[in-house]
Amino acid sequence: MQTQKSNEKKSVQANAIVYWDRVKKTLETEKVYGDKALRLVYETAAGRIVADHFLAKPWLSQVYGLVQSSGISRRKIDEFVSQYQIPMSEFEKKSYKNFNEFFIRKFKNGARSFTRVQSEMPAFAEARYFAFDSIKTNQSFPVKGQFLSPDALLGSAEIAKPFIGGPLLLARLCPVDYHRFHFPDHGEILETYSVPGDYHSVNPMALKQRPEIFSTNERTVSILETKNFGKLAYIEVGAMCVGKIVQTHPEKKPFSRGDEKGYFLFGGSTVIVLGEPGKWVPADDLLEQTACRRETLVRLGDCVARAV
Repeated sequence: MQTQKSNEKKSVQANAIVYWDRVKKTLETEKVYGDKALRLVYETAAGRIVADHFLAKPWLSQVYGLVQSSGISRRKIDEFVSQYQIPMSEFEKKSYKNFNEFFIRKFKNGARSFTRVQSEMPAFAEARYFAFDSIKTNQSFPVKGQFLSPDALLGSAEIAKPFIGGPLLLARLCPVDYHRFHFPDHGEILETYSVPGDYHSVNPMALKQRPEIFSTNERTVSILETKNFGKLAYIEVGAMCVGKIVQTHPEKKPFSRGDEKGYFLFGGSTVIVLGEPGKWVPADDLLEQTACRRETLVRLGDCVARAV
């Protein structure tokens, strides 16, 4: 019995999601929202079939989103804050009518600041980052390179051309995180379009079984022209139980560094930013942690890349 418990503990530890906390300078183990359910869905053959044919369909996430916007969902806020130790002192103080209102909570003024060094790209989301100076088709982490290629992510070979061989930042937002995303520089939106797809989870345990998720999930793509980093492809990826991707910045209005671009309603999700070759490089610590197969938790506005 003792040996069985020991083996089970080792198995859990082996499957744990470990990331580097840049501020604390420590390795942390992620407390996964819905951990048991995700493992049942993506680590069993039957679960994967259910996910493909039912759970990952857009209509289910939309219905779930409506539930999170109902008054009854307000009851789960206090338990969620307590269980995941959400630092509510960093956020605007208000009474939330439902869970989705809480989910898209805003930081207090001054709680986060965007780097003012023009050559430094600020973090566009408070999230766990992977960074690549260039995507190689033969790479296999965090997913196969072919699924992180500009062609696959943008859904258009023509639009992808400027980004072939360029850098990539992948920011994963957990359900416990701040779920608004921002512009990383001054500039303008050249075009925005949607790519239809499924709503699979973007959690690492799902990616192990479904490496194509980033290129097959529903996503919104914006092509940005920026002052300091050239042209960027800014991609918001929908995920399981994400009720909606909401754009709050008018498409035809120029943006400034740190302006809010939009937010995700309930669920964890991902923002991916692609750049042109030779325009900028990801921060050294992000590249180092990615080489160690670890994400880096970065605060909104802190430096994630530098102009070349």
